[in-house]
Amino acid sequence: MSLENMESSIALCGPSADERPLAIDLFCGLGGWTEGLIAENWRVIGFDIERHMYGEHRYPAQLVLQDVRTLHGRQFKDAALIVASPPCQAYSYRAMPWRRAKALPPPDNELFDACFRLQREACEAAGRHIPMVVENVCGAQKWVGRAAWRYGSYYLWGDVPALMPMTKRAAFKGGDRNIGRANGAHQWNTEFNNPARNDPRDEGVKQGGEWWHDTAGLRRFSSRSPGRKAASAMIARIPFALARHIAASWKPQATEGPVA
Repeated sequence: MSLENMESSIALCGPSADERPLAIDLFCGLGGWTEGLIAENWRVIGFDIERHMYGEHRYPAQLVLQDVRTLHGRQFKDAALIVASPPCQAYSYRAMPWRRAKALPPPDNELFDACFRLQREACEAAGRHIPMVVENVCGAQKWVGRAAWRYGSYYLWGDVPALMPMTKRAAFKGGDRNIGRANGAHQWNTEFNNPARNDPRDEGVKQGGEWWHDTAGLRRFSSRSPGRKAASAMIARIPFALARHIAASWKPQATEGPVA
């Protein structure tokens, strides 16, 4: 990346007249993380290598088209939170029960590792800890280490809050043995996991929209086709309940002035 582009990107993520806390969304896709952050009144800047669109779905905040590997964490020293959803296809394929998948060499963890590199550099530049939450699939655990928590099919690494919401499915069954009942999640189930939302992602199941069910349609096309790319972004989109919980958990508290 040129010095000019880096300086422009640093300025973009620097101090702003907007007093809302700043969050950085890496591999932002269609903005699942960002939707929850915006709902909790964060200012968000997303980074991706292309602009994803799926039907009426568009990235809902400021988008920077840039390869995450070309970024330096000092660009995010003013951020209060970093979230990321690096590509999962390599991990997902290797987790399949196919001989061909099992024979593949280990996946390249470069994009996953880049998230933690950026966090480390951002913390060093800021002189404080900047929390980060990274989402990926179950199959990634073999290659990057055990996840700190999961929300259905969404596995999380990094600074995962101690209190986390259940999926709608787990709440319906009365709890999830992998999460525990005494975690304060019931208040999130009441607000977000309700029939009025009618969002299947709140069950923690990744959704591919019409493409996922259309065996005679877009699945015929190359993995590099716009349709396949859009569908992949839709499948990876973070559930609103999960995104908003992370956003609320890490939102900086307003500092009160001195007591007279």
